[in-house]
Parts: sequence; C-alpha cells; structure tokens
Amino acid sequence: MTADGHGRNLAAALLGALAISFSAIHVRFAAVSPVTAAVFRSAYALPLLWAAWLTVRRRDRRPARARFIAFGSGLALAADLVAWHASIQWIGAGLATLLANVQVVVVTLAAWALFGERPSRRSLAALPVVLAGVALVTGLGRSGTFGDRPVLGVVLGITAAVFYGVFLLAYRRSNRSLAPALGPLLDATAGALVGSLVAGVALPVLAFDPRPSWPAHGWLLLLAVGTQIVGWLLIGYALPRLPARETSFLILAQPVLTMMWGAMLFAERVSAVQAAGVLLVLAGIAAVVTERREPRLARNVPADG
Repeated sequence: MTADGHGRNLAAALLGALAISFSAIHVRFAAVSPVTAAVFRSAYALPLLWAAWLTVRRRDRRPARARFIAFGSGLALAADLVAWHASIQWIGAGLATLLANVQVVVVTLAAWALFGERPSRRSLAALPVVLAGVALVTGLGRSGTFGDRPVLGVVLGITAAVFYGVFLLAYRRSNRSLAPALGPLLDATAGALVGSLVAGVALPVLAFDPRPSWPAHGWLLLLAVGTQIVGWLLIGYALPRLPARETSFLILAQPVLTMMWGAMLFAERVSAVQAAGVLLVLAGIAAVVTERREPRLARNVPADG
C-alpha cells in the first residue's frame, strides 16, 4: 500500500469513528423512546441504502442463504439498539457507549464456544478486569454516582453488548464472499427495522411513538444518515485495508470521544468510582483488541452507532 493510499484509508476510518461517536448524542437530543429511535434510524436509512445498493447490485452475488443470515443479524441488531438506547437514558451517552464496546470480549468468548476459536491468555486475563470495571461503573450504590438508575443502565448496556456480539458474528458469516458492503448492510438494516417494529407494536411497555415531533425527526434523520450510512460505510471500507494496530485504536477512540461529547453537551460527570471502572473497562478492551496477532473482523469494529 502506498503512503497516499494508507493516508486515505486512515482518514476514512477516523472520519467514520468520529461520525459514529455522535450516535448516542443524537439519541439523547432526539429524546424519544428507545424503540422509537431504533425504528426510525433504520427506517430513514433503508431507502437511502437501497438506492445506493442499486449501483452495485450486479456485483452483489451473495446466495439467498447469506442474505437471510444478514437479515437475521439485523434482528439481533434491533435488540441491541433498543437495549443500548434505553441504557443511554439511564446512564448517559458516554457510559452506555463504553459498555457497548464490551462486545469485543463477548465476541471473543462466543467465537470460542461456537467455533472453537480459542482466545489467547491475554484475552482471558482481560475478562476479570472488564467485569471489575463494569461493577465499578454501577457506582456500587455510593452517593454521587452519575445516572438516574445506574445499575439498570449498566445491565442494559451489557445486554446491548451481548446482542451486538451476536449481530457481529452473524454479520461476518453473511458476507464470506466479500460482496460490496452495501448489500449486507442493507439486509441487516431491513432486519433491524422489522425487529424494532415488531418489538414496538407487540410490547406496548416500550412506548413506540409512530409520529415523533420535530426536532426529534431531525435528530433521528441525522442519526440514520450520519451514523447508520456514512459512518459505517467509511468504517466498512477502511478497516480491511488498515493494519490491526490502527483499527484497534478506533475501538478505543469511539467511547472516549462519546464520553467527551457527553461531558461537554450534557454535563455527564461520572463519580470517582465510576471513573475507575471506565479505566478498567478501557484497559480490558485494549488488551483484547491490541493483541499482536491480527484481530478477527468481528472484534475489530467499534460498538453500536
């Protein structure tokens, strides 16, 4: 790869990470129910993705089974988005995004259980570090803990990470032929829309609002275009073309940036105990994604957004 080519790929990856770091911020500004945000971010993105996919449809030769798996991965993505959006409500954009990135540990363990991909000792050693950090993020019941319901928010954040791990594993298997990224992303977004709609209609407790008012629509549209389409297409293009050490940096950059935006825009100030938890979680994630061997694709993407 030439220096110019590497620079373009790195710039694309950084712009993509920057775009998705605002995802939780857009959700907070929209101020709608978690399932409403999940439905409309997918609904707004779908026709735009379809129009873009038409330009590459001749090169998208995936079999029907692969497309079905991509659609199924979107169902897991729907569960992830609803849980993650709810987590944002209870513990803020920064902590919710940090916990969603625990998916790198979830995927490592799931790949071991399902596909026999044994993790390294370093990855296994990171697990108790991450778990200790997650416990501290709850605030341990101490005064001054940030978040309206920190324990519930942490539980929902970890739930989101689990479903996101399921999504990534299925999504990876849906595109073994390395078809244009627009195809699998279109199928997965369709699955996310269907899953979110079914959840919103079948479970009234989720408070799905089919007609959110302005400016919520504007924030959801920005979420769909800036994150669901632009951010993920930039990342999907750049990650396979960059060295592992640089893509690993993106994993850590996203939650750190989101925590910065949360502090600046919403005065999200964590307690000392929670800050210690944040550092432990980041250290555990870093141990997994910065291994010397080439990370798996599913472990090598930022969480949510």
